[in-house]
Amino acid sequence: MVTHSALATSVMVLMLAPVAESAVDNAPDAQAAASDPYLWLEEPSGERAIDWVKSENAKTVAVLESDPRYPDIHAQALAISAAKDRIPEPRFRAGRLFNFWQDPDHTRGIWRSSSPEQYQRAEPHWRTALDLDALASQEHANWYWKGADCLQPQERRCLLSLSDGGEDAVTVREFDLGTRQFVGGGFQLPSGKQEAVWIDQDRLLLAREWGPGTMTSSGYPFVVKVLRRGQPLETAHEIYRGRAEEVGVELARLDDGSGHQALLIVRDISFFETETYLLVGDRPQRLALPLRAALVGLVSNHLLVKLNEPWSSAGQSFPQGCLISIDLPAAAADPSHLRPALVYVPGERESLGDVGTTHGKAVLTLYRNVRGRAVILSPTAHGWTRRELALPDNASIEVVSTDPRSERAFLSVSGFLTPPGLWLVDAASGEREQVKTLPARFDASGATVEQFEARSSDGAMIPYFVVHPIGIKLDGQNPTVLYAYGGFQISETPFYLNTIGKLWLEKGGVFVLANIRGGGEFGPAWHEAGLKTHRQLIYDDFAAVARDLMTRGVTSARRLGIQGGSNGGLLMGVEFTQHPELWNAVDIQVPLLDMLRFEQIAAGSSWVGEYGSMSNPDEAAFLARISPYANIRRDAHYPQPFIWTTSNDDRVGPQHARKFAARLAEYGIPYLFYEVIEGGHAAGANIDESAHTDALETVYFTRQLMDP
Repeated sequence: MVTHSALATSVMVLMLAPVAESAVDNAPDAQAAASDPYLWLEEPSGERAIDWVKSENAKTVAVLESDPRYPDIHAQALAISAAKDRIPEPRFRAGRLFNFWQDPDHTRGIWRSSSPEQYQRAEPHWRTALDLDALASQEHANWYWKGADCLQPQERRCLLSLSDGGEDAVTVREFDLGTRQFVGGGFQLPSGKQEAVWIDQDRLLLAREWGPGTMTSSGYPFVVKVLRRGQPLETAHEIYRGRAEEVGVELARLDDGSGHQALLIVRDISFFETETYLLVGDRPQRLALPLRAALVGLVSNHLLVKLNEPWSSAGQSFPQGCLISIDLPAAAADPSHLRPALVYVPGERESLGDVGTTHGKAVLTLYRNVRGRAVILSPTAHGWTRRELALPDNASIEVVSTDPRSERAFLSVSGFLTPPGLWLVDAASGEREQVKTLPARFDASGATVEQFEARSSDGAMIPYFVVHPIGIKLDGQNPTVLYAYGGFQISETPFYLNTIGKLWLEKGGVFVLANIRGGGEFGPAWHEAGLKTHRQLIYDDFAAVARDLMTRGVTSARRLGIQGGSNGGLLMGVEFTQHPELWNAVDIQVPLLDMLRFEQIAAGSSWVGEYGSMSNPDEAAFLARISPYANIRRDAHYPQPFIWTTSNDDRVGPQHARKFAARLAEYGIPYLFYEVIEGGHAAGANIDESAHTDALETVYFTRQLMDP
């Protein structure tokens, strides 16, 4: 699911009527889905649907691109998106650092490498491994980069995943880093939603569509086979089969720096419940872990596991949200009787972030009241020791890459007003050095950041950040954009505002990031508080932040805009229908909006664990009450929304946004709709299209919130 997009900004809120019992009155019956007049818009590439899209695009472009501010805004957005002085994000492979890079000369991108020594120079020398623009031209395909999996320990042979058009379905092809060529007669898997990991140089563990009846209702594979080099797909040997009614299966290979490996099959029973199988020989053996647990690394032959629920094993009890370790040889010998050891327990208002592993250490990021920290964890004969790294405060800290051949790790540190810095850390000594920093993209000298809390409908205190001009007048007249996500245990933490800073903050706008429930900012419990029929709390949290902003005088309903994408797009749709009086702009990005039919659209049925199901009467009744598409009212007064999606989104799908716009048109409610014809769920794989979308959003917010 997408999180940040082009222009997220901040918002304040007036004390208006309490949050929303009235919003769910007279909710539509679940039977409404059966009489939907816009089912024809659910055909992603149907001729009638695409004609409608092109017509809608033309109308929206005519409005937003004709604004006299558009050319300058677009030029600034493109300059930032296309800047060549960005930090090239490194990935350790085979003793070198690899990077996927896009700029105006490489709009699709190049995959390239440099030595660690060269990389730290101001202008390192790069060696191109694959030019995606040249490949697309040569093969007459619309290739988008989806990643590489390289065989440990030599890492010369890699499996490259390429998408034709940006969708989640990929073609997998074997690539030789030595020759910088695709391997003639090597592994080549036709396009599909699939996962492949190396077993060894001649065998792959592969999950994909194998024929009728091998994909789940969510559109993901559930049958795993072993494919040998030179073997036809149809003769691959099956070793595991899940169930069609579940989400699917995932594959993973964990390697440490000492030559140990763990091959894993993860059975996704629901979006949040999994069974994990360790491949022992040629047989998958289920590890006796709780259903809400995730393997996140392997270090010194110890599996690292995040627990998203409390667990008792071998006479020990472990709290929800902690990190534990399991001896790999012992787990392989007796997977039904695990003997875990405690590694880290988060404190109050704290949550775990990333986990990366070096040759003999683990690098952990965590968040205390949504502020980043980093810790080095070391296995010993008597348990795990830890050392906290001194890094800048009031920032997000992320593990970028770790080297299994050494103790080196790269961490990214950034804040709303602080450009991202790349830090090289020695996990053995704790020494750290900032080796690169992004040049400032906007003038932040006149801005500051504050953190506040709002009281939600059940009394919970919801933190949020406000980025605003120093000396702001608290008169309710500040143009503000409020951004949130609120789902899938995804934490929204401080991030450099980049385009937002240039296009919005420098113009006097305010940006707000709300840490509403549904996310993971305070661990699994923060997420679980808003699951399924409890989801109204998430929407109440968001409205509470808006009201708190207004009470503080930061903004008013006239000057407040909101923004969110994917699950956050659903959030926007709900707030649009439940509280049209609170905002004057609603930016709805690649959204879910028809919650009566979401299980039948794209990968929707995989999210039943988050939203509930129409097959459950209680959950169906709740979904009917909050579904934005079903709750648009002819007689309501709504702000004009900007709704945008992408044609090639095979995850959420463009159907939701299309139908929502069509219903608004039917009711005579003003709106703007735009559909990116290519680009997948994120709609940012092409820097030109990304800058275009950024500019459209900025013009929209400027017109709605800054104009008299």
